[in-house]
Amino acid sequence: MNALKSFPGIFLFVLASSAALAAGDPGGSSVPQPPADPVLERVAQATSSKDWPAAQAILRDALAREPGNANYHNLYAYSIRKGANPDMSLVFKHYNQALSIDPKHRGAHEYIGEAYLMVNNLPKAREHLAQLDRLCFFPCEEFTDLKKAVADYEKKRQASR
Repeated sequence: MNALKSFPGIFLFVLASSAALAAGDPGGSSVPQPPADPVLERVAQATSSKDWPAAQAILRDALAREPGNANYHNLYAYSIRKGANPDMSLVFKHYNQALSIDPKHRGAHEYIGEAYLMVNNLPKAREHLAQLDRLCFFPCEEFTDLKKAVADYEKKRQASR
């Protein structure tokens, strides 16, 4: 019975310890942090101002140098999808390329699911939602966002009937 009474305290200690580890060790950890990717930084600047053509140009150049980079394929497809008059065949090509490089790429699963909703393919969007459900031990942001997009899509379909 005493063990059960101390469980909340132990849980909070473990949770706090995990949070401290996740935040990083200000005392000088021996685990090196990966350097920031200058391509992704430039893309973030372009996308924050919704400059989709600039983001596409940056990523097109980056993909010419690193065709095996799943993040670049994912974000290239995203920037095309968000831009004016998206070429959905190109969008799906690059999301699928990202997923062939990294089948567990949560961002690519979320974004391709959203792209499938754009072309009214709810079953394929649900496939990627199910994949995210398997990939995320706890609900992750990608799962939550795609689940909301699917629910919104279904509400709009119901309202239009």
